[in-house]
Amino acid sequence: MTTIYNLSISAKAILNLHSLNNEGGEGNQTQTRMVNIIGEDGRMHNVNAISGDMLKHIQAEHLYHISRERGLPLCAACQIFDANRMSADPDFQQWIRAEKPTPVQVVDRLLTCTLDDLEGNLITEGNQSVPRKSVVEFGWAVGIPEAVTTDQYFHVKYDPDRREIPTEKAERSGNLGQAIFHRPASSGQYAIVCNVEAHRIGYNDISQKYTLDEEERQARLAALLESLLYAFVQPNGAMRNTQNPHIVDVMGAVAYSTGPAPAPLVSPLNSRFDQQIGQIAQALNQIHEGRVQVASFGSLAELAEILQALLKDGRPHALTV
Repeated sequence: MTTIYNLSISAKAILNLHSLNNEGGEGNQTQTRMVNIIGEDGRMHNVNAISGDMLKHIQAEHLYHISRERGLPLCAACQIFDANRMSADPDFQQWIRAEKPTPVQVVDRLLTCTLDDLEGNLITEGNQSVPRKSVVEFGWAVGIPEAVTTDQYFHVKYDPDRREIPTEKAERSGNLGQAIFHRPASSGQYAIVCNVEAHRIGYNDISQKYTLDEEERQARLAALLESLLYAFVQPNGAMRNTQNPHIVDVMGAVAYSTGPAPAPLVSPLNSRFDQQIGQIAQALNQIHEGRVQVASFGSLAELAEILQALLKDGRPHALTV
């Protein structure tokens, strides 16, 4: 068995002709996400990006399906993939209003649900303000300067019977008739970073106690790593019905620590990110020999093999309580 305290993935992905994340629309034109970043050259660049919220939503949806298939516990709201998670569970709402529980009791209740445990939540019901910090974390997937581009493309919803846009307001609002619109498509190399605090699975950060046994924690870690793998293989973002991204390849490094120590994470915005991750691991292993492991991957297939091995043999580190 491989004990995992902390795990990180630094990946450079080549995606073509996608529109996975957009700001919204103005008229008949969809606006894609653009962000300002500082590149390794120290200069500001405006590049296409996919928000961490979108990446986490993609991963959470895969986790939801995995949890249902394996019979992992879900609250009533998460059983229908409600974005509010346990906050929208009627039994939880009634309990928190009637019992007025302490923050420790609220977190203990959240840990009974796989999605609330792994994806986090913020409870404000009943004048509470109790956070459950997410076990899995994502940064923005950002285009690497000089290696990403976005264009707008003209499209038509063709109507052979009504070739003009309706003049009546009711027909226009009903999306009837022929319509023209512009959609963005982006292509390039993207820097992706994510982090998993495996030791916090089933762990109440306030009482500093575990509420799950080792078997339950291991099952949740396996489901979490599987959902991470699926998020790379099938990124279920926006506009996939006609702009399913061409995933050309993914390369980078998976780092994990077997005890209390951070798994090195360097953004692929740095062209030497994989080299630096290896050097950091060597330095950390001078403090605790063999505690940090790094597995490099040169393709999406190799990433799949690494994560498959970890979800099969990995178990979350247990803090001394």
